Amino acid sequence: MKMSTIDLRSDTVTLPSKPMMDAMMTANVGDDVYGEDPTVNQLEDMAAKIMGKEDAIFCTSGTQSNLLGLLSHCQRGEEYIVGQLAHTYKYEAGGAAVLGSIQPQPLDFEPDGTLDLEKVLAFIKPDDYHFARTKLLCLENTQGGKVLPLDYLQKAKSLTDKHGLLLHLDGARIFNAAVKLSIDVKEITQYFDTISFCLSKGLGAPIGSLLTGKKEVIKRARRWRKMLGGGMRQAGILAAAGIYALENNIQRLATDHKNAKALANGLANVDKIQVKPELVQTNIIFLHIEGDMGKLTGFLKDKGIIIGKSNELRMVTHLDISDEDVDYTVAAFKEYFGAR
Repeated sequence: MKMSTIDLRSDTVTLPSKPMMDAMMTANVGDDVYGEDPTVNQLEDMAAKIMGKEDAIFCTSGTQSNLLGLLSHCQRGEEYIVGQLAHTYKYEAGGAAVLGSIQPQPLDFEPDGTLDLEKVLAFIKPDDYHFARTKLLCLENTQGGKVLPLDYLQKAKSLTDKHGLLLHLDGARIFNAAVKLSIDVKEITQYFDTISFCLSKGLGAPIGSLLTGKKEVIKRARRWRKMLGGGMRQAGILAAAGIYALENNIQRLATDHKNAKALANGLANVDKIQVKPELVQTNIIFLHIEGDMGKLTGFLKDKGIIIGKSNELRMVTHLDISDEDVDYTVAAFKEYFGAR
């Protein structure tokens, strides 16, 4: 069995490095609810500057930062247009509807991760009291590991401006998109009123996300965060990890992308596995595996490899996965399926 575990379920499973832990243990702290934690303030200032926005707020999770964005833009009875498989619709416990009385209007994603803007236009409700008022369009970048094209973002912004809508980005993995395109992240964020991004995925921090936008929007978000129980006190210990991540772990995402492509290429040569390496853009791979997943996951676990349990499988590379781990994993799959 391999001494260290290779966990390919998500890039949320990363462990903080010793330098990150050292930064956390030596952080200057204060009471953030009073606005007096200097490390939280530093992280929020840094995030706002990186994203090209006026202000930012440190949140416990991407679910919370997305919800703060929706609650800060929409009133009760208003509507946001969103993808059927988008995190803000499917995977965040219905918070916008339950806690904000905000109606979602879900649409199917296109194969490239975009929402068809003609369909978006068709679902913008007329100004009629029979309908919820359409207020916001939510996009996701990356979406299932796919990077949204810059010209698409420009068209989405033109549409929302023309029809008086706001534009929110679930940018949990926005730095993966920027690194893939070899651009400054502000070339993406310039089109959005608010952006939520995670520190605890590819950037490797143990916890936290940020919402960035105009000062008045973030001011509203602070009230909502308090209401949701997200007022953390000496949170600088956590914010220090985020600062370290932003300073050290962005450009290295290219290594995760390279490893994902190598993993997909290796598994494409294994019978019983269907994967299209040409579709792998960043650090996420989708596969179809034939056979008993219980037996496969047990075999791999004995070798120190952890994957999901579904035959329709997602695998994610991250900073705790090396190129040697990729080779080891491919060899283990080949051993199980008898491939040569």
